Amino acid sequence: MITEAKARDTVLIVDDSPDALRMLTDALDGAGMTVMVALDGASALRIGEQIAPDIILLDAVMPGMDGFETCRRLKREAKLAGVPVIFMTGLAETEHIVRGLEAGGVDYVTKPIVIAEMLARIKVHLANARLTQSARAALDASGRYLFAVDQRGSIIWATPQAEKLARDRAKAGGEKFELPEPWLDWLRQIHQGNTDTKAPPAMPFGDDKLRLQYMGRPRANEFLLRLARDSSSDSPAELSKELGLTGREGEVLSWLSKGKTNRDIAQILGLSPRTVDKHLEQIYSKLGVENRTAAAAVANTRRKLSV
Repeated sequence: MITEAKARDTVLIVDDSPDALRMLTDALDGAGMTVMVALDGASALRIGEQIAPDIILLDAVMPGMDGFETCRRLKREAKLAGVPVIFMTGLAETEHIVRGLEAGGVDYVTKPIVIAEMLARIKVHLANARLTQSARAALDASGRYLFAVDQRGSIIWATPQAEKLARDRAKAGGEKFELPEPWLDWLRQIHQGNTDTKAPPAMPFGDDKLRLQYMGRPRANEFLLRLARDSSSDSPAELSKELGLTGREGEVLSWLSKGKTNRDIAQILGLSPRTVDKHLEQIYSKLGVENRTAAAAVANTRRKLSV
């Protein structure tokens, strides 16, 4: 029986003290982890551009770029946004702890480091990160284009497809997606407690339009949003092409899916009710359904799948 070797977790340690690096490297390597080291923030950023570690141990106080700024810059990289960062600091004051958490850290330990405590914290945060990654992957697979932003509109995290959809639609060529100003104004209203504020109109991105849906506020400075294709832009021609209908049949089905009666459709399209009935018979036959409810469901399902 052949069994696959368990993948080793990768840890990036950022500390300007060679002694601290040596001690942590020996301990983590002995615990079965792969260790990468950086002596300063700039080196950590270069490593992060090439490889995404599973967790980062970051010294708060370093010459040049300190740990807080290093963390903020690391978190700007989409592939590192979900990587947990544990600060290591000799600064136990509340102010420094808060700075670390606001910069994107998930935890902190005070120096001198107690190895057993550090390993326990690493284990917990690795497990939490995996659960989060699995949940986002599941949302992604179900077609939920979700992302979270702070009150300034900066993306905190996003499901992979949400990030790709935003980037592709914005034609940003890999640049980070930023909320357009109308959406940012709407977010400010929500931040002020006006959750009944009407959502902004769909915004054009290339040949398509995207609409935002407010999904809730998981944390004080985190707004959960859903990015969706504006289904109101679906044309009868698109329905006709994708469902194998004639142009007129596509028009009839489009209005049917919006809740219009046969008489309404006849008036809108300048047809007789009997002609509409004939078109519906052809639509039912081509879609393999038996009634208007089922036909409308097919049209609406096609819209959802195109989001």
